[in-house]
Amino acid sequence: MRWLTLYARSRHIPASLAAVVISAVAVGALARDGGGGPGDPRLPVLVLATGAMAVSIGLSGQDLALDRTAAIRWVPRRAAHVLLCGAVVGTVLLTVQAMGEDMATTAFVVRDSAGLMGLVALGAVLSGGQYAWTLPFAWLSFSFFAPPPTSAPTQVASWMLLPPGTVAGTWTALVLAVAGTAAYAVAGPRR
Repeated sequence: MRWLTLYARSRHIPASLAAVVISAVAVGALARDGGGGPGDPRLPVLVLATGAMAVSIGLSGQDLALDRTAAIRWVPRRAAHVLLCGAVVGTVLLTVQAMGEDMATTAFVVRDSAGLMGLVALGAVLSGGQYAWTLPFAWLSFSFFAPPPTSAPTQVASWMLLPPGTVAGTWTALVLAVAGTAAYAVAGPRR
């Protein structure tokens, strides 16, 4: 059990979890005050993206040489870390939502949290853990200002805001989740 505590501390999990909960509660309060209309996907996407960006710092350790000496193989550990972080981010939003305003469906939360964690994992592979947040931040910013999703490319660009069950949104999130998790599990964060 001690190794799990040490792993959590080395990956900044307590601080990341606090940031995820605080952001979800803050956006939940905004939703109660009428910050977005019913069915408006921007607030739940903002919670999920903020949560994914908060946990992104834990995708790299503090000492790469020490990480390489681990007795447990890193591939399954990295994959489990990404998947568990995505599950926690989605669960926090669903929990806050259960206590107050209904912001998004479970399918929407699962799709977006999986896709955003894939983006964060890709960001860690390309830029390192300290800058892993930049890729989901850039995509979120673009999707907020992208033209209406009428064609396939614009639907892919704004997949985070599409209703659940939309083919382009689902496939984009799935590809990002699988590609990001696999790349991070195999390659690890950029050094």
